[in-house]
Amino acid sequence: QVQLVESGGGLVQAGGSLRLSCAASGRTFSRYAMAWFRQAPGKEREFVTAIFWPVGSTYYADSVKGRFTISTDNAKNTVYLQMNTLKPEDTAVYYCAADYGLGPRFKPSEYDYWGQGTQVTVSS
Repeated sequence: QVQLVESGGGLVQAGGSLRLSCAASGRTFSRYAMAWFRQAPGKEREFVTAIFWPVGSTYYADSVKGRFTISTDNAKNTVYLQMNTLKPEDTAVYYCAADYGLGPRFKPSEYDYWGQGTQVTVSS
């Protein structure tokens, strides 16, 4: 079992930055895909970014490429999402997700463990 707890959401003006954290307990990151998804009101949950093992490859949605960065601190069992140059369309609840095993996966249905979500609101 893996428990995920997100933090770091909030209200920010367009062009600003936020860093989200996802603390994992129960298992280490080794052999787990770690991802961030987001869900805006009335929309489906969408892939934002992920890091996959064994080589730590990272993937980003086109909408956030160049602005968002995923990183991990294995000693703290924490994954981060650094979000820069935020836009109003980035407003959503952001979820951390984990799935055991190697290789990339991009669909919410492919992840077994989820955090409770943290709200990010970007004002124009």
